Amino acid sequence: MREVATQTSDWDVTRNSADDAGNGSNAEYRRVQRPGQQWQEQSAQYAQRAQASQNLQAIASGSSTGQISGQSLAKFLGWFSIGLGFVELLSPESIARLVGVEDHEENRKTLRVFGAREIASGVGILTQSKPAGWLWSRVGGDALDFAFLARQRNDDRVQKDRLAQAMLAVAGIAGLDLVTSQKVSSAMSSNGDGLSAEQLRKEPHAGTVNRSITIDKTPEELYQFWHNFENLPSFMGHLKSVKTLDDKRSHWVAKAPMDASVEWDAEVIEDIPNRRIAWRSLEGADVDNTGSVEFLPATGGRGTVLNVKMEYRPPAGMIGATIAKIFGQAPEKQIPMDLHRLKQVLETGETARTEGQPAGRPTSTSPIFDDFLRK
Repeated sequence: MREVATQTSDWDVTRNSADDAGNGSNAEYRRVQRPGQQWQEQSAQYAQRAQASQNLQAIASGSSTGQISGQSLAKFLGWFSIGLGFVELLSPESIARLVGVEDHEENRKTLRVFGAREIASGVGILTQSKPAGWLWSRVGGDALDFAFLARQRNDDRVQKDRLAQAMLAVAGIAGLDLVTSQKVSSAMSSNGDGLSAEQLRKEPHAGTVNRSITIDKTPEELYQFWHNFENLPSFMGHLKSVKTLDDKRSHWVAKAPMDASVEWDAEVIEDIPNRRIAWRSLEGADVDNTGSVEFLPATGGRGTVLNVKMEYRPPAGMIGATIAKIFGQAPEKQIPMDLHRLKQVLETGETARTEGQPAGRPTSTSPIFDDFLRK
């Protein structure tokens, strides 16, 4: 028997025939792939793998493909942050069980605060055209999450295996947040659209308030009232207490989201009788802040224009400021209402409140009043 080979475009066709062409036996055909064609297909596969490797390298190096990937990751993290935030805010007990920590009220409060932070970060990432700052806020939030879990390790009642898995998960998410933040920050910086990554991490988030109101009292009367800082909690809803320490220093305690509180010592840095008082927080304050109040005679002898200016840097920067706004504890929302209460206190001797009434509104007389003041 001998083989008779013929060639087609893609295959070698081999016919096995009897040595005696006249014996009438049937020929057997089989298809054999040519070595050249097999090499070409393997080469194509290698080329595809090489292209995929190049794409991964492009993403890592921050090329245009990498920038697109960074934006895609940012959107994913934004939606992930919102989803996780709502679960932490609405069902903290389920998160506590999932990560293996004790389900008690203190942990629930902490997880709710974390949930509000996650929602704020997610909304910021998805709604801002330059979300790098919000992405870096997630990196800071990851550090808080990890610290919270690490503190739980000393509790004998925690489930150690679940806690360890949760810490590993947080570490993994933190790595993704860090990489995404660096990519988006680098893209913004290279395009001249924003600060560098290092600047974004260090940029403080300061809040400012500048409000005025006319009160039917003389500048001397208003100055005497305000000069005693211990009077401030009587109309400032966000203050729990102010205690005078000496002629210039005082200790302040203010409300924070989720029934928490913040404290600081302040000193008077300017005191012009009947005209102006200015103060600032001292080192070690939970909230770095400065403030001033001016007492200016109103035109036509119609009382005094009270002008209040404040600047503050809340704990956790942008995260803390957003959480405070969500829970209604931000000075931008509080100060306008405080000044209207001061006007009521000084002009009528009492503040209009509704404690004990069916509406149960402790801060003002109507929702419209609150909405107007908060604008």
